Parts: sequence; structure tokens; C-alpha cells
Amino acid sequence: MKLQTQIPLQKQSNNLIDYNSNILLLGSCFVENMGDKLSYFKFRNLQNPFGILFQPKAIESLILNAIELKEYSEKDIFFFNEQWHCFEAHSKLSSPSKVELLQNLNQQVKSTNQQIQQSSHVIITLGTAWAYRFIESKSLVGNCHKVPQKQFSKELLSVEEIAASLQNIVSLIQNVNSKVSIIFTVSPVRHIKDGFVENTRSKSHLIAAIHQFLNQKTLSADQQSFYFPSYEIVMDELRDYRFFAEDMVHPNQLAVNYIWEKFQEVWIAADAIKTMLLVEEVQKGLQHKPFNPNSEAHKKFTQNLQHKIMQLQAYFPHIVF
Repeated sequence: MKLQTQIPLQKQSNNLIDYNSNILLLGSCFVENMGDKLSYFKFRNLQNPFGILFQPKAIESLILNAIELKEYSEKDIFFFNEQWHCFEAHSKLSSPSKVELLQNLNQQVKSTNQQIQQSSHVIITLGTAWAYRFIESKSLVGNCHKVPQKQFSKELLSVEEIAASLQNIVSLIQNVNSKVSIIFTVSPVRHIKDGFVENTRSKSHLIAAIHQFLNQKTLSADQQSFYFPSYEIVMDELRDYRFFAEDMVHPNQLAVNYIWEKFQEVWIAADAIKTMLLVEEVQKGLQHKPFNPNSEAHKKFTQNLQHKIMQLQAYFPHIVF
């Protein structure tokens, strides 16, 4: 019996992810689920240097600022609720110290600039097409930082606006890194605070815009931009609330593991999968809690574990446990 409808997936043939790859992940909280998997298996990656960003215009702004090495100053930040914030960054960068926030912002600009230039892959997960515009400056923000809603206007980015933003994102990245593969995906997390119907409208705009953009790129023979159907996998293959967290909105760990396996099928090189198995052996060994730390058996176990770590590091010096 076949108890699921399954999304057809095709293994990529070029520029697969291996342990020589370097990956930049940008976007919604779901991109961090995938980033955590990459980190667990010791792939080189940088996740959301400016924190979680949900809408495409905010991601475009981040990439532009990073490539142009924007220097943040006092005019780019504001004080609210006893902390300094930046509308272009997530609250994880916010600080009680103005100096510290500016230092962090400018350091992240430099880190992102470097990462864009050396990345083999950029993974961008779009969360919503709804965007908030700060009325005073008339500019779209990446994060509202709980500033009263009356100070913002809310708008739904059109398919054309999103497609144009994706075009800008890809052009900006490829102008400084012509060999990079860019993977787009749509977060399966529902933004029900916007409303159920509004969430559906938002996701449909994102999906339509990505495919509109990718179809244009295919016609121009550009095969460096791709789509991974994480949203469709959750909606079609995992159509059951047992795959969601207690809030019934975010995919739970079982769902994340499932999507990771699907991503691995499409994007991870066969040789890398062999290394992943060794990395997982070490990770599980490091989590092992012995009954008797002084026993001969545990000493032998520790020696074997250290030997495996040295073997991995001989081939991939960047792997650190």
C-alpha cells in the first residue's frame, strides 16, 4: 500500500555539496533548521549573520549592504525598550550598548561579504510575502522589534516585486562569485499571525515568483539557480499534525529530519555521505556518558574516538568537534 503522495525529486548533477563546500544560509527560521543539520555534520556554513529575515526585500537589502560593505552608523539604529536596535537586523543583534550594536552590525557586514565571495552554495528560504514599511522613513524593515504597529503600514509584495527582488539577489551574488549555486526554498512554517487566508496568499506569491524567476533563468541558459520543494514536502508528504510542534505551526524535529533526508538525496555528494556517517559516529560518541569513566573499556572507547577525529581532520582540517 502506498500511504503518501510523494514529491518527485531529481539528484543534481553539478556542484553537489561536499566537505570542500562552503555554504551561506539566509532567510526564515526554517533555514536555521537546515543550517543546524549542516553544522551537526560539520559542513562549513554561515547561518543568518543578521538573524532571521522573513521577506525577500529584507534579504536583498542584506546582500546589497554586505557586498557594498555598508558602514552602519547612529542614523541606522534606534533606542526602544531599553535596547538599541536596527530595522535591518533581527533582535538577536540588539544590545543595551549603542557601540556594541554598531560593532556587531559592521562585523557581520564584513563576515557576510567574505562569505558571499567564497561560498560554493547559497541557500535562501523565503518565509512570507508580507512586509512592513516604517511610516516615518517610508522604508521596508526586516524586523519591527515590537515597535507599536501603528508606526508601520503592512503590504503584500506582488509576484512581480518578489521576482525582481530575486533577480537582484542573484545578480548581486553572481557579480562577485560567478561559480556559486543558489538554492531557493519556501518555508513550510505558516505565518498565521497574518491570518490563515493571508498566509496562503503570501506563500502563493513566493512560490509563483520563484518559479517565474527560475523559468526566465532557464530560458537564458543559466543553470546556477534552483528550487528545493521543502514547502511542498511538508504540505503533501507530511500532511499530519504529528509532524508539527505543539504550536501546530512549526515542523517538529521528525519533520525536519525528513526534509533533511530529502535535501540530502538531491544535493549531498555520495562521497560526502560516507564522511557524514563517520562524523555522526563521532558526534554520538561525544554524547556518550560512561558508567565508569576510569574503566579500561571507556579508555579504549575514548582512544578509538580520538583516532576517528584525527582521521577526519587529516582529510578536512576545518572539522572541529
